[in-house]
Amino acid sequence: MCPTRRALRTRTETHTDLWRERILDVAEEHFRRIGYKKTSVADIASHLGMSSANIYRFFPSRAAINTAICGRIIGQTMRSAASIAQMEGPAYEKLVELFNQLHRERKNTFLHEKPVHDLVVAATAQNWAIIGAHNKHLVAIIEAIVNDGIDTGAFRVDAAKAARSLMNALMPFYHPVLIEQGVRDGVDTEEGLRDQIHFILKAIDA
Repeated sequence: MCPTRRALRTRTETHTDLWRERILDVAEEHFRRIGYKKTSVADIASHLGMSSANIYRFFPSRAAINTAICGRIIGQTMRSAASIAQMEGPAYEKLVELFNQLHRERKNTFLHEKPVHDLVVAATAQNWAIIGAHNKHLVAIIEAIVNDGIDTGAFRVDAAKAARSLMNALMPFYHPVLIEQGVRDGVDTEEGLRDQIHFILKAIDA
């Protein structure tokens, strides 16, 4: 490809990326304020001073916008989880911090950002691909922490199997529907998580 064409293609891609981000910024603001179900493509387009047809120049469907916003929200969680995994300190402390942080984020989202919670519930209930990818990424982060523990002699387990089991053990305190149910039933989810973490660490302790 000649330099002129390459430069033109780069400018076009940059223009497209900028507009995609502007659309997502507006969509996310609406999703957080009134909920994803009440937000229409026409609402997003009107805010940007464009037609709905123009929105579809950048996203193939409304579902693609929903997925992209869900990805933004989940991305915040993944950055937090990765940061915990990279902390200095014993592996068991990182697992405790990770599980507590994941639970806090999901519970706070339900309590204080219900529209966001509802989007994550829909994505989870409908098995959006992004949720599966998110869970696999979390398992990989947990496995990395377990491997740290194995290297220091704190854990004596198969890291991959342990990571999958740990993720399963976390689910009652991370699945958005189960968190909502627990809060509505008046369950002390923090105490339940503490008990679960204690059991988990005993199970993988060397």
